[in-house]
Amino acid sequence: MPERVARRTWPVHVVLVVGAVVMVAPLVWEFLTSVKSFGESVRVPPTILPEAWDWSNYTKVFHSIPFGQQLLNTVLMTAGRTVGQLLLCSMAAYAFARLAFPGRDLIFMLFLSVLMVPSQLFLIPQYQIMQELGWLNSLQALIVPGVFSAFGTFLLRQFFLSLPKDLEEAAGLDGANPLRIYWHIMLPLARPGLVALGILTVLWSWNDLMWPLVVNNDPERMTLSAGLATLKGEHFTDYPVLMAGSLLATLPVIVVFIVMQRRVLEGIAFTGTKG
Repeated sequence: MPERVARRTWPVHVVLVVGAVVMVAPLVWEFLTSVKSFGESVRVPPTILPEAWDWSNYTKVFHSIPFGQQLLNTVLMTAGRTVGQLLLCSMAAYAFARLAFPGRDLIFMLFLSVLMVPSQLFLIPQYQIMQELGWLNSLQALIVPGVFSAFGTFLLRQFFLSLPKDLEEAAGLDGANPLRIYWHIMLPLARPGLVALGILTVLWSWNDLMWPLVVNNDPERMTLSAGLATLKGEHFTDYPVLMAGSLLATLPVIVVFIVMQRRVLEGIAFTGTKG
């Protein structure tokens, strides 16, 4: 019986192995390039393994950009956006799911229509707003536009709709107002949805490039993604240093994924079932 099962499943294993190799190959190539000399990195035909392992590219990253300050900016931006989205999206989602007010469904449909507009169209209006507020080259310019999410509101609304109304009605009979019901009863029950939204927001914010590159041009105010983009010159790019910096910027996300692997997979699965 086990041999018959193995014969049926080996094509699946082959496909999975090929897929895994394809997914991991860019990261391996990135690492091998980061320990090559510049001449070897642009050689044609390319070499796979470095002729001499040059680890100095990792120290050159810290001389090329303010890596520590940009790492701090990235952490603060990611934390600010995540906390803001969890709070604002959960409040909006609870209102759309459980509160009755005139025009609720129409407002929600208009709210969802934001998802149909390409995010690039918001760049210029948001930039002008930041300019009028005097927030260019500031941390709040990185955080504030990212705390609003129509997708996050939609995701949590679907979760609130699935919760039983009995708890809410019982709390109302005990004299609790909607705000207390939301904070003390419904929000703790929505923890799986909050975890899923938090994971997605962290990944999106950490890798966000376009907005940080547009709104902040001071190297001390940039995030890591924007700072690494400045290493790519118009006529010359030191690819080993760029790859070394990219790997260093990726390490925190890899560590978080390893530590919270089960939560990350549950969160992705949750968005698939609720979205």
